[in-house]
Amino acid sequence: MLKIRLARGGAKKRPYYSIVVADSHSPRDGRFIEKVGTYNPLLPKDAQRVTLKVERIQEWLKKGAQPTDRVARFLSQEGLAKWEASNNPSKGKPHKKSEERAAERAQRETDRAEAEAAARAEAAAAPPPVEEEAPVEAEAAPVEAAEPEAAPADEAPAAEADPAEDAPTEG
Repeated sequence: MLKIRLARGGAKKRPYYSIVVADSHSPRDGRFIEKVGTYNPLLPKDAQRVTLKVERIQEWLKKGAQPTDRVARFLSQEGLAKWEASNNPSKGKPHKKSEERAAERAQRETDRAEAEAAARAEAAAAPPPVEEEAPVEAEAAPVEAAEPEAAPADEAPAAEADPAEDAPTEG
């Protein structure tokens, strides 16, 4: 099948396209039958962005060549072909796996929300625990009994025994 399509040329970040008639199985920038125009997207829209060999394009269209969507736009501006915007309603729709993941995520969120609501309801239904205060006298007695007995006089505490060990050394 013959196609009238764009073949990219130009440098990196500076595209320039040739409008060519080529076999549909040949590579985009590969072998073509005839060059029938050019397209320079870097030029302003009012300038000569698109140049077409109208007579040659008409002949190829009569022979059955099909323009691609982009080339059909250019040809419709010249009145050579009719172009209508294509409609693909399922283009933006997520695929099956992502829909499944979204459904699982939504289920987890609803489960989490239900668990939080149940925890709040349970906390609201149960009365807050009342802490009993112990009498002040009972608390003071164990503190007095907990004081350590005086150390025997024969045993000196380790800190008092050798003060030189605690002193910083220069060295």
